[in-house]
Amino acid sequence: MILVHGGVGRVAPDRLERVRAGLRAAAAAGQNLIERGATALDAVVAAVRTLEDDPEFGAGFGSALTRDGTVETCASVMDGTKRRAGAVAAVPDLAAPVIVARAILERGEQVVMAGAGAMRFAQEIGFAPAAASSLVTPHAQQALRDVLATGGKASTDGGGVGAVARDKAGHFAAATSTGGTIGRRSGCVDDASIPGVGTWADETVAVSTSGGESLFRIALAHNIALRVSKGESQRSATKHALQELKELMPNVFAGAIAVDKNSWSALQIGPAMPCAWIDESGPNEAIGFEL
Repeated sequence: MILVHGGVGRVAPDRLERVRAGLRAAAAAGQNLIERGATALDAVVAAVRTLEDDPEFGAGFGSALTRDGTVETCASVMDGTKRRAGAVAAVPDLAAPVIVARAILERGEQVVMAGAGAMRFAQEIGFAPAAASSLVTPHAQQALRDVLATGGKASTDGGGVGAVARDKAGHFAAATSTGGTIGRRSGCVDDASIPGVGTWADETVAVSTSGGESLFRIALAHNIALRVSKGESQRSATKHALQELKELMPNVFAGAIAVDKNSWSALQIGPAMPCAWIDESGPNEAIGFEL
């Protein structure tokens, strides 16, 4: 089964159907691979890659802009079978960060690569920087203007995207990708870049989160997995971890999706975290499940 999210934040009514359609397409891309015997890692990378190409989401094409008006993307992937991880952070004009993150995982030399060094690695494996401004959308430009008009404080709206999956062998994987929060400083390492914060997968559970740098305070993805390892259901673990975060930051927007061997869950603090899934009952979707 596979479960995908489109990030915590507000979704304008005129965008809602496009967001839903994009999430349905991403879930289908991942589940089609699982049905053909591919791994959970293959599935989550395919799902997130679909969303990176969709301008309705804050990852890849359509990423939130830095306060300088530039795109810097972040992503991480984790394979639960051996807890391998790969990630990229603050890479200028990288349209497919989840692919590069997976390549880092497969090479096994590093775990997180950032900035210009990550771009050099991307070029080694065949990814050139996107053309100047080609990842910038009018929606992202307007969102940045709105944030700058309030004094430049980075927004918690928008979020990135993520996917979690369980394959036919019972193995788990997770992937998360983002352009970061709107109006952040250039060079910011987003939570989506950090295994244990934005992404986690082990032998029993996979987690992808959304919410920005607040998630560092409790290492949200691993916090959920640790609770599961101590006997909580993944839904209960997600709920209690988000409650812990809310106690620290009452006004936070944050959310997480998770899957284990028996079930899945999606919960958020905030107005919405659109998600779609395909499980034993077939495909479905929701605007979110508020805590």
